[in-house]
Amino acid sequence: MFHNDGFHVLDRQECLRRMAKVQVGRVVYTRRALPAVLPVNFSLDTDSSVLLRTSARSDLVRAIDGVVVAFEADDFDPASRSGWSVVVTGRANLVTDPAEHERLSRTGPRSWVLPGDGVFLRIEAELVTGRELAEALGTV
Repeated sequence: MFHNDGFHVLDRQECLRRMAKVQVGRVVYTRRALPAVLPVNFSLDTDSSVLLRTSARSDLVRAIDGVVVAFEADDFDPASRSGWSVVVTGRANLVTDPAEHERLSRTGPRSWVLPGDGVFLRIEAELVTGRELAEALGTV
């Protein structure tokens, strides 16, 4: 569906398909009553939830465990003036089940910092929205 603002709305499946092709996104949350944005590497789990891996001692774990957050991933090409952006909104939870943690240690995202006490945070894909901008749409 095209909107008069020049963007094409992406359906849920297309949003998830595109997210699976990139490795870095941004988690959007509240820190000390102010908006905060943190770039992180991530992966999608088989149930379409967003997975992050970080240190158990990180401020991020304390800030988002049990809280509704947004997660944004995108890909843009300045030369062609095209790209897309996807936002997943849902509750973030620390993965506490030992069997699930073991599975994610094999299949989940690899932290670029390599924490020795690595934990996984799962953001449920409760609301998934996305849009695409292409030069052919006539927008600048």
